[in-house]
Amino acid sequence: MPDAAAAARPATLAPAALPARGTLLGFDFGLARIGIASGELETGQASALTTLHAEANDERFAAIARLIAEWRPVALVVGLPTHLDGREHELTARCRRFANQLHGRFALPVFTADERLSSVAAEAELAAAGRQGWRERKAVVDAAAARIILQTFLDTRRHERP
Repeated sequence: MPDAAAAARPATLAPAALPARGTLLGFDFGLARIGIASGELETGQASALTTLHAEANDERFAAIARLIAEWRPVALVVGLPTHLDGREHELTARCRRFANQLHGRFALPVFTADERLSSVAAEAELAAAGRQGWRERKAVVDAAAARIILQTFLDTRRHERP
């Protein structure tokens, strides 16, 4: 099983490269939808933000550009899917490409974070919160998964700091 801390940072940046304060945006990339969450380095808390339903890249990146202009993040975090045993998933390469595109387009540090079971956990959280219908959960499950991915990144970072 891969080291979660190693999976939560790019090869070019150490966790110390992040400032003590600032906003992060987290992404749960999917072919049909992208869940997005926001989080704060100072408080170590993440919140679900929105889900992008556009499939065309131009529309997706235009919406992401608007969110970046509004939230002014210091870095971005992209969930990296793998199988439970750590092997790469069918979408792993697509998520890495998405992370590279974010970095290239917005010139922000981009970290990847292990996203195993984040959608399953998001489904369970939403059901426990009273969203019993699948259709009701589907609209927000990707943003909830992005929150879990970003919260895991923040928690891992908190444990790495001296």
